Amino acid sequence: MIKDIVVNLQPGEESGPAEAYAVSVASMLDAHIAGLAFIYEAIIPVSAVGYIPREVIDVQRRDNEAAAKAAIGRFNTLVGRAGVSAEPLLLDGDLADAGRRFSRIARYFDLAVVGQAKAEASQVETMIAESALFESGRPVIMVPYVQRAPVKLDTVMVCWDGGGSAARAVGDALPLLKHARKIEIVVVASERDKPSEIEGADIGRHLARHGLNVMVERIPGGEIDVGEALLSRAADAGADFMVMGGYGHSRLREFVLGGATRSILRAMTVPVLMSH
Repeated sequence: MIKDIVVNLQPGEESGPAEAYAVSVASMLDAHIAGLAFIYEAIIPVSAVGYIPREVIDVQRRDNEAAAKAAIGRFNTLVGRAGVSAEPLLLDGDLADAGRRFSRIARYFDLAVVGQAKAEASQVETMIAESALFESGRPVIMVPYVQRAPVKLDTVMVCWDGGGSAARAVGDALPLLKHARKIEIVVVASERDKPSEIEGADIGRHLARHGLNVMVERIPGGEIDVGEALLSRAADAGADFMVMGGYGHSRLREFVLGGATRSILRAMTVPVLMSH
């Protein structure tokens, strides 16, 4: 069951799509939701330490605090309209540590929701999303920055490769899958694969035993990137939501993403639940 959700709030006056989407998920599941906003410390380049007047630092700090409080205000309005159980969380933090702190907080919730970072945006949004996926131990819904609609689960696409992360994602997504009208399990097969080697039928039977409407689709991968193949299939199938394992590891505090994970996070067009 998913009864406790945390969403990362985008600071500032402009609402991020993850906030409204997370509230709609909480409403559908009758879950409690916490909205977390960071008050970021002022950014001071090392070369400028001792040269920037204190009042300039104080102004930046006040601006950051106002942006975080504006995000909390938007969140309070959203949950008030939806009538869901909610709590705002306002925390001090710095840009470099925000991802780690969010992932630690997410461990005390059933599900974390974060927004996809725009290419021109600060790297902090990317760090929060990747830290939540790889360090929280919880499933994460990534919401594309183009998302405007609330949660919709008419057609859910499950990306299946038989691996442990994919299995965990399916298990974590079950409370959402039970609301789906149709579930398509997609297996990307290379040219050398034999149909008998594809295990999608097994996970299909497993989900069918949960009373879910499931079909298995085997698509050729060829030389195309797996992530691109999955996104293409999602578009063709009219998927509203995707479920997949998230692959990657940490190297010298930098996340090295698997190819399919990287492609999905970069070019997703529908919300994606990922587990690692």
